[in-house]
Amino acid sequence: FGFPARHRQRKKVHHGFQTGDIVRTHVPKGKYAGQHVGRVLVRARGSFDIVTPSGKVTSQAKYCTILHHNDGYTYTS
Repeated sequence: FGFPARHRQRKKVHHGFQTGDIVRTHVPKGKYAGQHVGRVLVRARGSFDIVTPSGKVTSQAKYCTILHHNDGYTYTS
């Protein structure tokens, strides 16, 4: 209700990642512990969602490595 508290940042790249990149993440502990590969959905605060064939996984930027940068095409595994 009312006005939004903030406006959306006009940046596309956060922590070196962009939405649509294919990444590998190694989550050390917690609900999503393990290795996952998928398409990343970035957030400015550093917590990312990775969409994998088995579902959605939450990870941090520090655990992710880029396998393929977003180039406008959609890739599936």
